[in-house]
Amino acid sequence: MENKTILIVDDTIANLDILGELLDGYDVIDATNGSDALEIVQEEKIDLILLDIMMPHMDGFEVCQRLKKDPYTEDIPIIFITAMSDEDSIEKAYDIGGSDYVTKPFKPKELIARVKRELKLVALQEELKLLASIDPMTKLYNRRYFSKASENMLDLAKREKKELALIMVDIDRFKNINDTYGHDTGDDVIIAFADMLHQMQRESDIICRFGGEEFVILMPETDSDGASVVAHKIKEKTHNIAIEIQNKSLSFTVSSGVSSIKVHDEKTIQAALKRADEALYEAKQNGRDRVCVH
Repeated sequence: MENKTILIVDDTIANLDILGELLDGYDVIDATNGSDALEIVQEEKIDLILLDIMMPHMDGFEVCQRLKKDPYTEDIPIIFITAMSDEDSIEKAYDIGGSDYVTKPFKPKELIARVKRELKLVALQEELKLLASIDPMTKLYNRRYFSKASENMLDLAKREKKELALIMVDIDRFKNINDTYGHDTGDDVIIAFADMLHQMQRESDIICRFGGEEFVILMPETDSDGASVVAHKIKEKTHNIAIEIQNKSLSFTVSSGVSSIKVHDEKTIQAALKRADEALYEAKQNGRDRVCVH
């Protein structure tokens, strides 16, 4: 099982050393100030943060507030570890998004127990999010997940000044398949096509079942030409899918619309989705089994 990564933020080196030794078995990253901590969370996958409050230039409260305002880091649990034991500080820590509050000097076994508890809660929350994000038929992401993930991917593309493109794919004449062979066969067609998409997927791509027989693929670091190449491969590979039904093979085709995303101009993916949908409509109008680029 992959080790969890814990970021410790404290301006006192001795405290970093103590906590580092105590957290043996975890991947530990140190930061001696808030600015460095904010940079680290953008570059590393952090599972938990142990955060001091009293630090120069930027205190722990401000660090926490900035983390919670960023969609990329808002879900990272934060345990405050501080010598401040007054009720106002404790209340503020929880109000701004802290998960737990430990006062110094702390009891080592108690701190470890709290760290383990937070990491277990994170694992449970991730599992529940995954279940809520997956289309049960195809095991691809659902539309709800796509809405959130696409926002995060657009924000990341803006920060890194990278290209972003998407493909909208629709199974041709799907209603005829359902009407002729029944909904069970229609489900088999959707599942077989989804399996093929999953096999073609790059690790960085997001593929979702957008609704019914429609799918969307969001592709980072890809322009419309690159997405068009992938869409044509999808079209060709679909020709090789055969569904066995009533002693014969059922084949089908797909149409696709491709759109690039204007990373610097667009605040959401919606405009790009609309362009891809328009290109998909054009592909349908021009005879289906084809790719159109907006």
